[in-house]
Amino acid sequence: MRRHYITISILFWLMLVFASVVWNITQIRSAQQHADIQVGRAFFEMIVTVREWNAQLGGLYVPVSEHIQPNPYLQDADRDLRLENGMVLTKINPAYMTRLIGELAEKGNQIRFHITSLKPINPDNVADPWEAQALSSFEQQGMSESYTWDATNLPTFRYMAPLITQASCLKCHEVQGYQVGDIRGGISVSFASRPVVIWPIILSHAVIGLVGLVGLVFFGRRLQQTFTDFERQSQFDGLTQVYNRRYFDAYLHREFLRSRREQSPLSIILCDVDYFKTYNDIYGHQMGDQALRQLGMSLAATIKRPGDIVARYGGEEFVIVLPHTTTDGAYAIAELVRANIEALNILHKGSQVSDHITLSCGVATAHGEIRASTLLERADQALYQAKQTGKNMVVCAVDPYRVLSAGQSEE
Repeated sequence: MRRHYITISILFWLMLVFASVVWNITQIRSAQQHADIQVGRAFFEMIVTVREWNAQLGGLYVPVSEHIQPNPYLQDADRDLRLENGMVLTKINPAYMTRLIGELAEKGNQIRFHITSLKPINPDNVADPWEAQALSSFEQQGMSESYTWDATNLPTFRYMAPLITQASCLKCHEVQGYQVGDIRGGISVSFASRPVVIWPIILSHAVIGLVGLVGLVFFGRRLQQTFTDFERQSQFDGLTQVYNRRYFDAYLHREFLRSRREQSPLSIILCDVDYFKTYNDIYGHQMGDQALRQLGMSLAATIKRPGDIVARYGGEEFVIVLPHTTTDGAYAIAELVRANIEALNILHKGSQVSDHITLSCGVATAHGEIRASTLLERADQALYQAKQTGKNMVVCAVDPYRVLSAGQSEE
């Protein structure tokens, strides 16, 4: 189950890193878009300011040249002036000046200005589909600006805002029916938008994700091992390294419920070291602890089936749980346990039954017809009988399900 926790942690970490990548890319793209909008507004305001300056002056006269020819769409009697030296000057009104600035900017900085209107005087100022839609939104919806990103060829940002008719504009546009405050057109600004570079974000997050992944796996395994050690410490007796009383109680309860469901036999063997108090008095508690460790190892080695367990019941007492085991089978195992302990030849001068440490055992079997506590009481009573009868022996509690073998008498 704890491996699932590590897996869940890894998946959560990867989702977190992925979410961070998406969020950072989104933020960078949002910042780039905001910067494009600000640049578009700045260019538009600059053009509007220059146009206003031109309009307030009533236009500017410049020499006619190869690049600047008289504006054929400017209806003004003073459009062209010839000087005494023969030089011809032509008036540059705001609209013509906007076109000239746009042409110059497009050549040098890849920035395009386009003055346009739904009712243009100059055919070159006809709005393209996007500009026409923007102009309609200005007039019908009252929008103050419109922008878009076109990725058809190179990523291009297009910005457009309306031109509001001023008093100085009526000289040229009054004939079209415009009044002060009317939207008579707009200026679109187009320039290359810098592509968002996302590979540094992806690479950095990949490194962070990999480092975190390695850390989660490493520390997850360390933590899992720590949990395993803690679990073992909580389940095993620190001295004898067999299961402790707490684990035994839980295990017996589970196996007893299983026995009741399946109507199968469940046996326990309660073991007690004979004259162990005397052993401690003669040899000391340190030797007593060493003896208990040897006894625990011997009991654990004797019990071989996966479902059978040995636990320290308390002090010098041990208990063995034998699922699916009849009284006869439990009796045979108890005798084997008792014989193996005696074969250890642990010297015990204070014993009155042997010169070595011996074991008394009480066996009890249930088939789900009694409570687990009653099963323990029966094993304890059988152990008491073994201790009173002479020690170093096995006594079985009465089992109504027991089928006696020929010549076998029930203890």
